[in-house]
Amino acid sequence: NTLDMSKPSIHDLLDHGDQTVVESSFESNLRPEVDTQMGDAPEGMCIECTDQPEEVECVDCAEKFCSVCFQALHRKGKRANHVKRNLKEGEPSSQASIPAEPHPHPSDEVADAQGDEDMDSDAEDGQKEGPFIGSSLPAGWFADRAKFIPLRLTLDERKKLRLLEAALHVSEYTDRVDILSYSNKAKRIIAQLHELCAIVSGLLVASDYRAGQTMLVEREFKDNEEFFQDIFEIGRRHKIMNPEKMRGEYGKLVHLLQDSQHPEIQELLGFSLVRPIRTVSILLEEGGASAMLEDEHIALATMEIIPEGKPRNIINREIKMKEAAIKLLSRKYGVGKMTGDLVERALYSIGDNHAYLRGSRDPVDQMIQYLEQYFSPNSETSEAGIHDSLAIRMGMDGARLTHNHTRQYHYVLQSMILWREVMHDMFRLWTLAENDLLDESTFYRLRDTGQGLNRVQPCPRVSRSMHAIVDHTMRRVGYDNWVGSSVIHLGDHNVPNALTFIDKYTQVPRILNPLVIGITRLDEVTKDPEVASYVERAFGSVKNLRRIILGDFFRHAFDGSGADNFFDAGSCIDGRLTSAWHWCSKVEKKDYFPVLLLTGFVGFDGDF
Repeated sequence: NTLDMSKPSIHDLLDHGDQTVVESSFESNLRPEVDTQMGDAPEGMCIECTDQPEEVECVDCAEKFCSVCFQALHRKGKRANHVKRNLKEGEPSSQASIPAEPHPHPSDEVADAQGDEDMDSDAEDGQKEGPFIGSSLPAGWFADRAKFIPLRLTLDERKKLRLLEAALHVSEYTDRVDILSYSNKAKRIIAQLHELCAIVSGLLVASDYRAGQTMLVEREFKDNEEFFQDIFEIGRRHKIMNPEKMRGEYGKLVHLLQDSQHPEIQELLGFSLVRPIRTVSILLEEGGASAMLEDEHIALATMEIIPEGKPRNIINREIKMKEAAIKLLSRKYGVGKMTGDLVERALYSIGDNHAYLRGSRDPVDQMIQYLEQYFSPNSETSEAGIHDSLAIRMGMDGARLTHNHTRQYHYVLQSMILWREVMHDMFRLWTLAENDLLDESTFYRLRDTGQGLNRVQPCPRVSRSMHAIVDHTMRRVGYDNWVGSSVIHLGDHNVPNALTFIDKYTQVPRILNPLVIGITRLDEVTKDPEVASYVERAFGSVKNLRRIILGDFFRHAFDGSGADNFFDAGSCIDGRLTSAWHWCSKVEKKDYFPVLLLTGFVGFDGDF
């Protein structure tokens, strides 16, 4: 074994001392690196895939490949100019059949990385809109998207975020303001805003005395307008990037900012607490680096490394490609006011957007795939028998709709396609929702909607965007094939304001992620003989159990149930999500629930 020969034995160490170690280390550094994950290729086999016979030798690489691996590794970059020798003919030939693509930025690392990037493009075919290796994106995709991607928080901003969260946690703003009282509401709002600002100021002094002392030199809150705008903007930005965080505090934050925008309150307060969200686009425009969003390397620099189904050497290669692209863009656009650190911050923020899409949009894609895999739109029966029918009838098992199998199949498919479009566009919708909530010219009414006092406020921006998304979905599936109502409830007793709208749709990944994970882990948990025996006795097989779970979800999570009364139930756009919520509240009564618990399922409101 050549690897073992490089290590000095105990006899060498005793006889020759450190000299043997030095010589051995020096020789090992000269020896070419061996991929310990893949192992050595058998003699006469391709060095890359190790299971196909050698057909081509690269003169420049000094390695032998099969024809498929050679073309995959030598499609782009400097490797496209390598000279190959056909082993059967023995004659060297150039890569004339594989044209080299010109690179305006001559970087060895990125050029080599782009030569490798098509190796794994097949693994990402399902992500048509995500910026993954080998994917093609429409021109201007990053420029349009960056307008709504919040900037990742810095260390100093995270310190301010902790102060804000602590202050909001102890605040009783909504309990004191959103009540029916004969006292002057404007005075109550001003008193609560002053109290919150005082709490934030006190916490700042306690955490950083120098910064707090500087701020408290001026006794008036309006003299520290920039500080309060900054800290409230940080909280809003953090929430958009992390919908699972600040679940109670964000509502208080939006309500107090909403009140502070009223002209009467601004006049009494003396300053504004609101400023626009800091986005990637704003940062790049201020630094004169907006052209980076059109750079050919930005997709590579912001891609998400997905490890599932890949060997370690491929993952390492993708990591190196991404790091090389980030360094290249940092050197090119990190000039003057726009430092390299700011460029990297912008790139990492775009990467956070892709991670969000994977966690919120991809579960919807997976459920659509399950629907198409286990159920047919035209047939109710197959090898699985009675569990294949998706038909529902009003009055049975709580259903409020009557659909035959085919109609329910298309209703479920259309609903999940709509959810997918909303998840893909969530950052933009969230920005529009805050614009509606904090609009100085749009006021709310405190009204009993049947679920307590709520702020009922028009949502013109969100409404226009949602109607466009629904129309896009209807065109995609065909207007004649649309099932159910296309009514969008916004600014009424069903969805009082844009904050409720955002809260509803951020629950989609919280519903689907635990379900997808549980279904995926069924094969793993049934490796235990006792569990496998139970599943076989109770459900017939793992495949049949998976079909039972999916069939129950596709029937009763889309049956129009869950509303307060019969008239509010149905197939409207937000009613589809209400039905899914209702199904989640009943899942512990299902026959398959014990098996879900074995997969690690803890509920739809926990960590997953």
